[in-house]
Amino acid sequence: MSEHPAHEETAVAERNAVAADDDTSLPLLHRTVRPEWIDYNGHMSEAFYVLVFGYATDAMMIETGLHAGYRENTGCSLHTVESHLRYLREVAAESHLAVRTRLLGVDAKKARFCHELYVVGAPGGVPEPDAVPVATTELLALHVDQRAGRTAPFPDSVRERLASLVEPAPAWAGRSIAEVPAVR
Repeated sequence: MSEHPAHEETAVAERNAVAADDDTSLPLLHRTVRPEWIDYNGHMSEAFYVLVFGYATDAMMIETGLHAGYRENTGCSLHTVESHLRYLREVAAESHLAVRTRLLGVDAKKARFCHELYVVGAPGGVPEPDAVPVATTELLALHVDQRAGRTAPFPDSVRERLASLVEPAPAWAGRSIAEVPAVR
């Protein structure tokens, strides 16, 4: 912990501002674990990891031009068609969360992306460089024209923005659930 909390707070604000202004990455999403998100085992219930990741997807959509106005004007939106979620560590009530979103690929009608969930020390905090996520999810989404009831190409500006954010996949991405041999 820093000996100068005010300097640490300023540094966190500056890092968040840089992330928000950087065209090659998305800003972190922040949430705090609410008491009602805690399950009978005393940690965050699995459904609320999905909720937080859903908020991160919404934030990514806003940052890439797929915001509410776009959806209202075009009738198009992203539809998640596949996901793989990993619960890696327990998360306690009142924990401060930061979600990093990475675009892993985009083509004319689909996007592959992932979210990494971290527990951070304070609201608006940034994960340490060597921080390990407490949960991850990888998603495949289709751009759907809801009025026509089928997939549709992204507008060029949206596809180009998504493509500008693509980065190499983390080592854990692309994995499937391991098979469990039947007991005989």
